[in-house]
Amino acid sequence: MEQCASFTDLFLQLGLSAEPQQIADFITRHRPLPDTVLLPDAPFWSTAQAQFLQEQRQLDEPPFNILIDQLSEALRA
Repeated sequence: MEQCASFTDLFLQLGLSAEPQQIADFITRHRPLPDTVLLPDAPFWSTAQAQFLQEQRQLDEPPFNILIDQLSEALRA
């Protein structure tokens, strides 16, 4: 999955494995995320991960807000 490299920093911040295959496996395992569920509200995040995602979206500053949007799209594809 070509996108995986762009998710490396985000996955590291979330405390997840940032290896491309592990990122691809994570996306495959948690797909499809319903359109009615906001990414930070997905049931597979820990409280700290969900809080990080929510805070980064509220800051609305690159690079994490862009990566969070891309991850959300990848999980819904």
